[in-house]
Amino acid sequence: MDDLPLVSVIIPNWNGAEHLPTCLNSLRRQTHPRVEVIVVDNMSSDESVALLEREYPEVMVISLTENRGYAGGVNRGIREAKGETLVVLNNDTEADPDWLGELCGGLERHPEAGAATSKILLFDQRDVINSAGDLYRVDGVPVNRGVWERDEGQYDQEEKVFSPCGGACAFRRSMLAELSTADADEVFDEDFFAYCEDVDLGWRAQLAGYHCLYVPTAIIYHRLSATGGGKIASYYTGRNLIYVLAKNYPSSLLRKYWGRIVLAQLRITWEALKAWRGEAARARLRGQLSGLWILPRMLRKRRAIQESRVVSDEYLESILIG
Repeated sequence: MDDLPLVSVIIPNWNGAEHLPTCLNSLRRQTHPRVEVIVVDNMSSDESVALLEREYPEVMVISLTENRGYAGGVNRGIREAKGETLVVLNNDTEADPDWLGELCGGLERHPEAGAATSKILLFDQRDVINSAGDLYRVDGVPVNRGVWERDEGQYDQEEKVFSPCGGACAFRRSMLAELSTADADEVFDEDFFAYCEDVDLGWRAQLAGYHCLYVPTAIIYHRLSATGGGKIASYYTGRNLIYVLAKNYPSSLLRKYWGRIVLAQLRITWEALKAWRGEAARARLRGQLSGLWILPRMLRKRRAIQESRVVSDEYLESILIG
């Protein structure tokens, strides 16, 4: 077994002491024999770090002096990781014992894939799907494939999807090295902070010619929004959907689908206005305004991404959904 490659599992954490034992105990039960576990703590105010140091001596703990969000936390973990396969896992999850072996096995079987993503089921309703890989609509809205559907085997086929769900996915180090920014050594764009940074990375991977593989036998159970959600998720999602579009959506397809994109954003605005009394709705509107305000910064990043593109419009249209 010593000849199997080392796999690094990176877990970003913020005040997740309540959930870490379930997650880390499930990693102890993995059948894959060579695993390095790294928890990057985003300046938690709870007992996370003390718990890790006391109960999980095998885990590498990186304590940041500020909350750098999902993107910054994972980037720091990637820089410290030693594995050739880099796995990102949410702290509010439980992994099936074969999860890691199945996820890495998918990458071994498909050398054309730069990433692999899991079948994610709800923690408290284990026959209900949270994600069977991510898709992306032509109107600029990402979709969790299968979300809220009862798991009846309809997503039990190993196949390509648009991008991985960042809550439980694996990446080839070689792909991440190619996609990282030379100036800041960032894999995930830290301007996103949290939410949709996985979609952004998925876009960049697709434009560079890498595929994402959905592995249905790699099973994860997720406590939905246990360490996020609400107005925080609404703000960053509203903002970061615009970031993804500005950086990645090719000009030729923008000219074709701009009407649908504008309508989708207006629909989001209208739904938020109708629910104006709710904090989450107001946060979504603030996020949209922030996305438009910082649009020039995203457009500056766009040039390098589009210049490195190697795939055709026809291919991109074939993987987007209507």
